[in-house]
Amino acid sequence: MLNIKSVHKPAVPEASIVLLAVLGIISVSIIGVGSVPHISIILSLFFLMVYGLIRKVKFKDIEEGMIAGAQGGLGAILLFFFIGLLVSSWLISGTIPTLMFYGFEFVTPHYFYAIAFLLTSLSGVVIGSSLTTAATIGVALIGIGEAMGLSLAITAGAIVSGAFFGDKMSPLSDTTNLASSIVKVDLFTHIRNMAWTTVPAFIITLIAFAFLSPGTSDINLVQLNELQEGLKQTGLVHWYSILPVLLLVVLIVYRTPALFTLAITIAVSVSLSFFHESLHVNELFQILFSGFTSETGVESIDSLLTRGGVNRMMFTISLVILSLSLGGLLFKLGIIPALLNKVSAIIQSGRRTILTTALSAIGINLVVGEQYLSILLTGEAFQSQYKKLGLHPKTLSRTLEDAGTVVNPLVPWSVCGIFLTDVLGVSTLEYLPFAIFCLISPVITILYGFTGWTIKKEQTGTDRTVTN
Repeated sequence: MLNIKSVHKPAVPEASIVLLAVLGIISVSIIGVGSVPHISIILSLFFLMVYGLIRKVKFKDIEEGMIAGAQGGLGAILLFFFIGLLVSSWLISGTIPTLMFYGFEFVTPHYFYAIAFLLTSLSGVVIGSSLTTAATIGVALIGIGEAMGLSLAITAGAIVSGAFFGDKMSPLSDTTNLASSIVKVDLFTHIRNMAWTTVPAFIITLIAFAFLSPGTSDINLVQLNELQEGLKQTGLVHWYSILPVLLLVVLIVYRTPALFTLAITIAVSVSLSFFHESLHVNELFQILFSGFTSETGVESIDSLLTRGGVNRMMFTISLVILSLSLGGLLFKLGIIPALLNKVSAIIQSGRRTILTTALSAIGINLVVGEQYLSILLTGEAFQSQYKKLGLHPKTLSRTLEDAGTVVNPLVPWSVCGIFLTDVLGVSTLEYLPFAIFCLISPVITILYGFTGWTIKKEQTGTDRTVTN
């Protein structure tokens, strides 16, 4: 986006009105009408086209702006294809079912809320989806909590906290891949850098839920045992299925490029599947493209394991293309540059920039209710400011996740908020005070911004305190 030259220079008030109109179109479409975000973005593109033509901008320039914006997402799109393949390969190799099966083995009846947080954290990391985690493991935990007479609000808060921790830190997560790709940071560099803020938030959250837990040993784990038995019945639980995870960790430690890491892990996972699955080549290719379909007859297990494939990533890929096209057009028409020039005159320090980035990501979540757009629009808007101040782009990608991804479930009218309320049966406002991880993450990233701790300069790569 930084290389897109504006063909129009609107005044700040005009640029503000246009941007607010775009956000209004998106928010009304998603929140008011319940539309998928793709349609709202297309409507916004139509609006900007009309605005550009009224301002005597050539349609060729308008088209070039959208194309240039979409081209900036090719890295992310390639990564999403590989993620779809990885999820499929981890399912047929038994990696995901095995991790979850042995994770349940460590469950004890003590400290229920802390256990709920840990289980959903593990599930979120393994499958890379907060909403799938909440709709499967989360529903089972809600049932156990209700049967015991425990607080459903705290239980839901623990589930949401764990699910979004896992989503945030998983290399399989679309939001994690999106945040790293939009600012052109290696996926695993992004995840390692997030650990500085995420690990403290995780520890604080775990301690809080351990303190809130009743400490009783009289807990009926029948539902979790049924899930575990269902996983075993798939025939995919094997000790050697853990090997792809160990390989992935080794490759990350040795800082292997993300695409190469994923390619190697996919190849090894597919190879392991032949130890317990007799798949024909055409069946294997079909699973890699369309995803794995679980047919155990256990609804929760089938919902959990029916995932992956290149085709299942197309929703996210098409959204990325449209969102980046929108961002490219906003740059081409001079809307974002006009506002950024005004903002940069006010926030001339690193700490103010990080604060403004976090507040912008939170604000878009509140206005639009969509975490993808929160990441995309904020990432596009602030790249030039971080570059101007010499801040490493991984600081921007981390801030996008800390204040964008995990805030969405706290908004009652957001995509995540509505979904979680529906599947867990607990309203957003009820679980919000107990979604501790989601509440703490933005605070920690803003605090780091003000102290300068772990904030790196792009030129030197050394820690430097950002000054006011």
